[in-house]
Amino acid sequence: MATKFDLHQYGIETEKIYRNSSVPVLYELGLRLEKGTAISDVGALMTFSGEKTGRSPKDKRIVRHPDSEKNIDWGDINMGLDEHTFMVNHERALDYLNTREHLFVVDAYAGWDPNYRIKTRIVCTRAYHALFMQNMLIMPTEEELANFGEPDYVIFNAGQFPANRYTSEMTSKTSVDLNLERKEIVILGSEYAGEMKKGIFSVMNYLMPLQDVLPMHCSANVGEEGDVSILFGLSGTGKTTLSADPKRKLIGDDEHCWTNEGTFNIEGGCYAKAIDLTPENEPDIYNAIRFGTVLENVVYDKNSRKVDYTDISITENTRASYPINFIDNVQIPCVAGHPTNVIFLTCDAFGVLPPVSKLTPEQASYHFISGYTAKMAGTEMGITEPTPNFSACFGAAFMMWHPNKYAELLAQKIKGHKVNAWLVNTGWNGSGSRMKLKHTRAMIDAIHHGSFDNVTYVKDEEFGFQIPTECPGVPSEVLVPINTWDDKEKYAATKNKLISLFAENFKQFQDGVNPEILAAGPKAL
Repeated sequence: MATKFDLHQYGIETEKIYRNSSVPVLYELGLRLEKGTAISDVGALMTFSGEKTGRSPKDKRIVRHPDSEKNIDWGDINMGLDEHTFMVNHERALDYLNTREHLFVVDAYAGWDPNYRIKTRIVCTRAYHALFMQNMLIMPTEEELANFGEPDYVIFNAGQFPANRYTSEMTSKTSVDLNLERKEIVILGSEYAGEMKKGIFSVMNYLMPLQDVLPMHCSANVGEEGDVSILFGLSGTGKTTLSADPKRKLIGDDEHCWTNEGTFNIEGGCYAKAIDLTPENEPDIYNAIRFGTVLENVVYDKNSRKVDYTDISITENTRASYPINFIDNVQIPCVAGHPTNVIFLTCDAFGVLPPVSKLTPEQASYHFISGYTAKMAGTEMGITEPTPNFSACFGAAFMMWHPNKYAELLAQKIKGHKVNAWLVNTGWNGSGSRMKLKHTRAMIDAIHHGSFDNVTYVKDEEFGFQIPTECPGVPSEVLVPINTWDDKEKYAATKNKLISLFAENFKQFQDGVNPEILAAGPKAL
């Protein structure tokens, strides 16, 4: 039911506003008014995001302003926009929002720690977007909503309406613009809900370092003894899968902060990849898909409404968004102590990196800045050999400061709290086989149980990290990469190639990085 709440202070005159509506109300409106919306056989809301089925990083802009300009790492990721052009897009968004018969507003928090959370307001046109953000943010109680006041940041999502391509600095019909001084985000030309989620994450990535807090693109969980593990990793490395551990409570699957008091989740929900989802491999995620979950761009049987998670005819980037309490074993509130272990996940398609290795704080900073993973040959048309992917801080698209800012915070916190740092390779070995999930889980368990405390290590002379030679539940021969290669000369050549790729990628950072971090990188012998 519409409330008396209005948006007049923004120049939006639409009278019918659905603010923090119940899930059934959002279902009803979505099913009645939004094309391509349906209910799955288990009660999830299946939606279609339109032409854009993923983020549009080349269309993201940040307003240049004297107050924040010196803090931002300008370049291909953080591209500038002048204030006038922002206001043109802002006006275009408001004009569109004013043509709607009704609008949705989500007033909620980003950040579970009350000392650091920000009040966020989403103004959008689709029930799907409202439900998505009610899943992804931390919803206020009735009392908190009554006393919500003015938000810290506002997103104006007019994504159904395109940007004007003739507007200065526009590269397409899509534009996602962040103005740190006005504390606003404007979305035009994309209905992909992830733009809102990552817009808020970008804001937190800017604000938190100002308070000596490290924002992280990572998952996190906590054991019975209160030991926290942070898992960094790019898409396809197992970050979401490995953090959903029945023996540990999930803190969150994607966005966290490490403060001087401990860790907290930025989000109130999870946004899991749904491609090839099965109850056997990912039971926690599979069972979280029910009434209240948003299923994005999935293909389903028109009669049974059963989803085919293997069908990627719309996009490979099929997704499920659900509140974090849809996971059985979860830490609520999503706040915990300082990490005991920091784990960097990589999917190395070259077969060179060991399944598990221990890092020094400086090596941890180097691999954090590098943010390495790789795709196998054949995963995309025309790719005939492994292709590396480096993403600074395992989330370059959302990092606002120079990577060294985040790396320094990480090294400081690892040293200050005596945290163990590990590199875990979920990719391939020299035999051409991918690491078995049960073996990777066994290595993660060994890290958590301290099983590597009293084993023999061998040093990798080129990378410098320490490789344990035994692990419960894992054949010893797979732990040291060279043992999995029949052709030792080819192993050495492939390893040198990977080292050169690391070195080439790191050139862009070396002028702004501490010498000890630079020295911790791999070196070809």
